[in-house]
Amino acid sequence: MNSANAEIMDLVARLAEYQRSYYVDGHSQVSDLEYDRLFDRLLALEAAHPELRRADSPTQRVGSDLDTSLAEREHTIPVLSLDKAYTAFELLQWIEKTEKKGESEVGIVIEEKIDGISIVLYYEDGLLDRAVTRGNGFVGNDVTENVKTIASVPLSIPTTVAVAVRGEIYLPKASFASLNAQMETPYANPRNLAAGTIRRIKSREVAMIPLEIFVYEGFWEGSGETHLEILSQLARWGFPLNKNLAYFHSDKERAAAELQQANITGIGASFEDLASFIEEETGRRGCLAYEIDGLVAKVNSIEARQRLGYTGHHPRWAMAYKFESPQAETVVEGIDVQVGRSGRITPVARLKPVQLAGSTISNVTLHNQDYIAMLELGVGDTVEISRRGDVIPAVERVLEKGEGAAIWQVPTHCPVCHTALVKGGAHTFCPNVHCPAQVRGRIEFFAGKGGMDIENFGPETIATLMELGVLADIDDIYRIDYEAVLGGQPGFGERKIALIRAGVDESKTRPFRTVLVALGIPELGKKGAQVLIEAGLDSMEKLLAVADANDTERLVSIKQIGERSAEVYIASLTDEAMRRRIASLAELGLSMEEARHETGDDQRFAGQVWCVTGSFEHFNPRSKAMDEVEARGGRTTGSVTSKTTHLLAGAGGGSKRARALEHGVTIVDEETFISLLNKEDKNLAKEQGELF
Repeated sequence: MNSANAEIMDLVARLAEYQRSYYVDGHSQVSDLEYDRLFDRLLALEAAHPELRRADSPTQRVGSDLDTSLAEREHTIPVLSLDKAYTAFELLQWIEKTEKKGESEVGIVIEEKIDGISIVLYYEDGLLDRAVTRGNGFVGNDVTENVKTIASVPLSIPTTVAVAVRGEIYLPKASFASLNAQMETPYANPRNLAAGTIRRIKSREVAMIPLEIFVYEGFWEGSGETHLEILSQLARWGFPLNKNLAYFHSDKERAAAELQQANITGIGASFEDLASFIEEETGRRGCLAYEIDGLVAKVNSIEARQRLGYTGHHPRWAMAYKFESPQAETVVEGIDVQVGRSGRITPVARLKPVQLAGSTISNVTLHNQDYIAMLELGVGDTVEISRRGDVIPAVERVLEKGEGAAIWQVPTHCPVCHTALVKGGAHTFCPNVHCPAQVRGRIEFFAGKGGMDIENFGPETIATLMELGVLADIDDIYRIDYEAVLGGQPGFGERKIALIRAGVDESKTRPFRTVLVALGIPELGKKGAQVLIEAGLDSMEKLLAVADANDTERLVSIKQIGERSAEVYIASLTDEAMRRRIASLAELGLSMEEARHETGDDQRFAGQVWCVTGSFEHFNPRSKAMDEVEARGGRTTGSVTSKTTHLLAGAGGGSKRARALEHGVTIVDEETFISLLNKEDKNLAKEQGELF
């Protein structure tokens, strides 16, 4: 037993040293093979002698499948927000005022503001006792078991004094790009993926994500007289510091000497150098291996910090310099719940209206409970919002918690039909397929621009028909006697009714691929339908045969269709209600087989990617124009990206035209497009795009 204990202690010490060398000092003392051999030996010894397993063993980073519960814990140190400056002049003004208030000449440490998850590590008797998220500044979530999986977090430090360490957990850009490419629903940025990861229930899942940490503050009795001394001690204890640090003083030589004395890597400079330093940091921001959203300036002297003190919101001895103004700040006034056509529950934040990128934003989708928990969002919070891709409004972070604002929770029952909600992956669902909200959602999707694109058959018409009791499912659209039902109804004159009837009748001519998408099969969009058809599943009969045989292999063999999507397609196509809809639509004359184009040999648009914007005289709905592109070998997309080659621009086009110009996309008007379709030379399409 003693020999086993001695070997375990030796292995723990050696592996801890190797980890410190790798994660803190940036070099490896042993090969990966040797490290793995020692780690596996430690695992074997601990399995044979579990009573000898130490709390600071490197094996504790592997994680477990136990429910971590994410209990709430109170902070014992102030965990507040920061005041903000947006120019070097504002920052210098703050330094000048701070010197006056602090009644002495002060040095200022400037560190990069890591765009990650704020965490407080609490050590008792030298061991990591708990790791707590920022929360509302007074209470946060206990994520200790998850944080233990982060290799750069010391599990023990050589002191018995109670220590609290503030840091930022982040995901390197390269790791984010690699992981995000594998995800069904990609994250918007590394910070959000890191935040979602650190709150996972099973720490074994967290251990699979290569999170890292930089620490930037330490609190303990007798910690030292300056911030630089505190950082120096944290480094000696094995905490990773961000080496991109600068120390400013009125005397440049003194600044450099104090950095050297503290054995801290960084730049020593005078306040005269501050503007150029900010300019350099801004310029190299994109080259860093991690995301930053600004800089943080802090008074170096601890005594001066104590004199300056705190407000209820932020310390007076620190200031955040933001590279750019927040896109918009506003307050969450309420959170409503929407029920989608699949039953998915989607929380929507009702914001105090705010101007952002030329639009007034008052509503923002919050996706699911995990997203809300990640943000630690509640009603009354002040938040920063953006428009991702200049289009979709999103809550990026909570800037300040509202008084008494708890994290908002999805209700237990559907707000429309009051059925008990159920969990399905990251989302919550109403399981009642007859829920009025789901029925309306299915019909609106089928008739909308993403589906059959039925002219003059919008949400108001659908709501009226449902209220009249004549529209209960999508096939009813083709059974209703519109003149008899809508005649005499407010807002529905003879001409409008005639237009509705004409739109419905015209939609019967849509091709099979459009009908397939309009059915609303989960995860099956326009591109998915095209992939299925090109793989030979070009009729409903063939698709249903695959579904009835539960032939996932047939679907997975098709490029771009994964196992999960195959299972979802089969489940939907074998659903009793879906089969009834399909049979009814077939009887009503909708296309159930892809037509063969006479121009099948015409590949004049091959290798091109087209997008469409605006309205047209000869292509109504405009999806008809994109059908012509696809029939001639081209691909189509719903948005302009760097891969788009042509934009078909009609009257009243919006932001797509500006994006096309930015990306150097060829812009084509309707007249030119028609001439391209009529040209006999199949290569002319590549030559005739008219830029204007």
